[in-house]
Amino acid sequence: MDLGSGALWGAFFAIVVANILLSGDNAVVIAMAARSLPPHQQRKAIFWGSAAAIVLRIILTIAAVQLLQLPYLKLIGGALLLWIGVQLLVDSDDGGEVQAHGSMAAAIRTILVADLVMSLDNVIAVAGAADRAPEAYRLVLVIVGLAMSIPLIIAGSTLLMKVMGRFPVIITLGAALLGFLAGEMFVTDPSDMAWFHEHLANAELIVGAVCAVLVVVVGKGLQRRAEARVSA
Repeated sequence: MDLGSGALWGAFFAIVVANILLSGDNAVVIAMAARSLPPHQQRKAIFWGSAAAIVLRIILTIAAVQLLQLPYLKLIGGALLLWIGVQLLVDSDDGGEVQAHGSMAAAIRTILVADLVMSLDNVIAVAGAADRAPEAYRLVLVIVGLAMSIPLIIAGSTLLMKVMGRFPVIITLGAALLGFLAGEMFVTDPSDMAWFHEHLANAELIVGAVCAVLVVVVGKGLQRRAEARVSA
């Protein structure tokens, strides 16, 4: 196929747009994880965390359909996301100040685990967009399209980190978002999706809201307990 064909460039544009639209929650995690670092390490963590997350997403996109059909995978991923949400909330105090004692390796590890979990659904959209292109070009389009989104994710994460410094409530909202996403994963796993849809109307909304509240309550409770031990 001609490299100037409309189908090829249409698929490429769809991949870039899909990844940008689906990267908002990832930018929240990256910003929250980077805030636990000293200022001179924050930009490095955002860059390397974003780049590594994109590489991971390329791998997931290639195997997306097969992965999402595995039972219990989303249940495990949802549990991990709950834990990450709680940990990110515990790392900041009530005034939104983050204890700058974390390591860059730990921050990048948190970013990668969260992106792995949250991308299980997102990569389906990217894979679907790539399917518009001829088969010979699909992998190249996915790699180039996702790589082009790195600067946008970095910019979004950097901006969010600055906004979190001025409005600490965003940290709590970000942790709640992770809890909500975890709840959605719990009710859409192949092992229990049919049961939830049969017995609970609006299951994703209800379970997501419960998990969001759970993350905030547990995270704030552990945060206060840690502060009490320090001040004792």
